[in-house]
Amino acid sequence: MALPTVEVLSEQLAAVSGAPEVTPDAPIRHTPGVDSLDLMEWLYNFQNEHPDIPADESLFADLDDSTTMRDVYAKLVDLAPQPAEA
Repeated sequence: MALPTVEVLSEQLAAVSGAPEVTPDAPIRHTPGVDSLDLMEWLYNFQNEHPDIPADESLFADLDDSTTMRDVYAKLVDLAPQPAEA
């Protein structure tokens, strides 16, 4: 299964957390309504939907005041299996 867009992942985090909005370029720690438990719930859902991508809690290991969903998305892109070359 293909990796969803960063916008879709941000919407999923908003749905899990109940935050009014999670934008891809907004710092996660400063997003009202999003806390660490919400991130873990979002990650759990992501892992269930994308078992082929070895994402774990290390995605948030270096979370700081500037980390955005776009930063998390870049890590997921790096973790996603690459198509085999012909």
